[in-house]
Amino acid sequence: MANLGFIGLGTMGSGMVKRLLAAGHTVHGYNRTKSKAQVLLDSGMKWAETPAQATRAADVVFSMVTDTNALRAITSGPDAILSALGPGKTYIDMSTVSPAVSREIAAQVAAKGARMLDAPVSGSVSTLEEGKLSIMAAGERAAFDRVEPILKDIGPKVTYVGANGLAVSIKIATNLNLAVQMLAFSEGILLAEKSGIPRETAVEVFLNSVMASPMVKYRGPFVLKMPDEAWFNVNMMQKDMLLALELGRNLGLPLPTTAVTNEMLTAARAMGFADKDFAVLFETLAKMAGKQ
Repeated sequence: MANLGFIGLGTMGSGMVKRLLAAGHTVHGYNRTKSKAQVLLDSGMKWAETPAQATRAADVVFSMVTDTNALRAITSGPDAILSALGPGKTYIDMSTVSPAVSREIAAQVAAKGARMLDAPVSGSVSTLEEGKLSIMAAGERAAFDRVEPILKDIGPKVTYVGANGLAVSIKIATNLNLAVQMLAFSEGILLAEKSGIPRETAVEVFLNSVMASPMVKYRGPFVLKMPDEAWFNVNMMQKDMLLALELGRNLGLPLPTTAVTNEMLTAARAMGFADKDFAVLFETLAKMAGKQ
């Protein structure tokens, strides 16, 4: 069993730590708000006062934070991850951030004699709890081979995609599809409903049709009843859409459906839906169409 560190104990990070603890690993965890980690502490996680302390105590340290700025905050500074890395250690960042910044930090990690992987995940809280999470990993192949068994304790499907930065690139490519699909699903449901078909009937038909991707199957029913707590809110989804548009510009690749969906997320924020699950795109479009 491995000696691990984990920085960032939000909804997904906490779920990952639960799985690592259940697999028998020792986990030293850090979060800005200690009270949010109490359930994990009760389950055997060891508390670290700083990201550096969690890193020093571990052979492999993970992070899962909200955005690129948050990643810089936990990696740079006297109490941050980079200050405590050294030969033999592996740093795995599971956040969805700028690929360029991820590569920049990987170079800083290598200068310390350590190795870094970017390893974001595809899936939701329910996917994680069911043990069906998919992980994409990038970085030095030898480093990946060493930690692959630990990654598989978080999610059973782990795919190596290449050099540093490529895992977050493919995660961004994956996530833009989620929002675009949700908007298209919403358009279809509203078209059927405004034609006179009950919403519930339209949802049933769609979820049993060829267009029902796994994401549509678990998030489509949200157009009937939104969850009390967002699985992935509008702000977080728009952050990923903006990363996609930035990457597209850098690569000279037009992303027309991403651009349109990003504008709809802006409309959702303007309507006060920033903290709602991004499935609220349906309600956003419905309001624009004059439906309440």
